[in-house]
Order: sequence, then C-alpha cells, then structure tokens
Amino acid sequence: MTRGVGWPPYSDHVAGRHPPRETPLDNPRTWIEFTDPAEPAQRLRCDLTWLTSSYACIFAAGCLGIDRHRPHDGCCALGAHLTDHDDLVRVRDAVTQLTPDDWQLHQHSTGPDGWWEDSDDLTEDDETELTTRLVDGACILLNRADHPGGPGCALHQYAQRHGLPPHSVKPDVCWQLPLRRTYRTVTLPDDTEYLEISIGEYDRRGWGPGGHDLHWYCTGSALSHHSNSALYLSCAAELIELIGRPAYDELHRLITAHPGIITYPATTVAHHPPAPTTSAPGRTPR
Repeated sequence: MTRGVGWPPYSDHVAGRHPPRETPLDNPRTWIEFTDPAEPAQRLRCDLTWLTSSYACIFAAGCLGIDRHRPHDGCCALGAHLTDHDDLVRVRDAVTQLTPDDWQLHQHSTGPDGWWEDSDDLTEDDETELTTRLVDGACILLNRADHPGGPGCALHQYAQRHGLPPHSVKPDVCWQLPLRRTYRTVTLPDDTEYLEISIGEYDRRGWGPGGHDLHWYCTGSALSHHSNSALYLSCAAELIELIGRPAYDELHRLITAHPGIITYPATTVAHHPPAPTTSAPGRTPR
C-alpha cells in the first residue's frame, strides 16, 4: 500500500472497529434532466452532485476494503455477479486471452469456464445467478498483493497493457462502479410516458441488503475524494458506455454552459460532503 505524507495510519483504520465516517446516504443533491438527443422517447436524469465530485478509486492506495479482515482485496472480496449471458460471453472472451503472467490464479481455473459458477440464489425469473468464483476468500480474477505485476483485477491490468478500455473486458458490475444506472417509466398527467434513465452514485445501498454489512465503502468517504478532475470527466468512457455518446456530449455541454459548475469543485450545485484530508494518495488503477 502507498499513502501520502500525513496520511492517517492505514493499520489504525483497519484494526479499529469504526472506520472513517461516511457521508449520509440522503444528503442534498442537485440533479439535471434532459432529453436524450439520440432517443426523444427517453430522458436522462443525472446527479450533478456526484458527477462533479472529486471521487477517484483508491484501490491499493489507501483503500480500506469492504471487509476489514481483507483490506487488500478492496471491493473484490465478494466476487462479481454477472449481469446476463452477454456479460458472461464478453468476459469469457477476455479471460481466454489471459496468460499465467497476466493472471495470478490462472491455475485455479479449469478451462474457459472455470472462473465462474452458478450461485445458490434464484433471480426473479427463477434462474440461478452467475458469479465469479471465490478463491481463498476473494474473486478468482483478483491478483493479490504478492503478484509480480502488482495487485488488482487481472482483466483491468490486461486491458491497460493492451490499450483497451477496461469496461470492454470487465464484468458490468465491476466497471460501472462508482456509477449506477437505473430505469423507470414516467407517466405524465396527459397519460403520455417516457423512459427515465438515472445516473447517480453507486453507494453502499447498490449492493442490496448486503450493503449494510460492508465494513467501509469508498464513495461516501473523504479518503476517496482527492481527484484533480471531476468524476464526469475522469469516468467519461464509462458514462459514454452507459448512456451513449450523444447523451454524454449533451451532459458535458449543459455542465460547461453554467458558470459555477465548470469551476472545480463546482460552486452552484449541492456539494458532495466528503472533505479532503490533509494529504492524499495517488490513484492506482485496478
């Protein structure tokens, strides 16, 4: 682990029962709504408080992990739930490209499908969920701290070495963090309807009931709010994948068209409460 000068002692946070305080989940937010330029029948609803925040992933750079007994695993301790068959096929294609040098636990996967399994839980459609396998308490695709190539997702590291967008090879649930996309149908007073696509913070509630049990979660912690770039810029590739290029360009235009939003941090939107500590770690890609 690396941390900046004056960084709170990592061991103090991990050993303690009470990790650093997180932002209340229902703090005031500023949202913006606009029609999707590529599809007039749907509208985007975006959380500017989150998208203009200074959040950045700090995996291997001060991350306390969701399990205090396995802080070095970050949020990979529970593995990943695959969204659907397309998600499985896309990740499978990427996994088959990994070599033992890329992937520390390569030997634990038996064939092209040895890295995933059916969970015991049933979905609303009475189908079993597909999840990445756990090996020694964490995702099989997680390279541990003693890996020669460094810790982190084997797929993420593979993508970076080959100039690929990480979201093109990682499971959906993994690359979408810290963004959360939800849908709802809105019925207007004249009985017309439109599809609303919301983009907001993937806070601990996004993990479902299990979110209550996470020892620490990054999005609401000051430890993770030190980026020199607003989130809508640092996560541009992920946002474009989630809402499309036309919608992202319109979001970017609307943000930069309003004085006070383009200043950083934004001054005319409800501010995301975590305040930077005196010193921040460098961001380490996963």
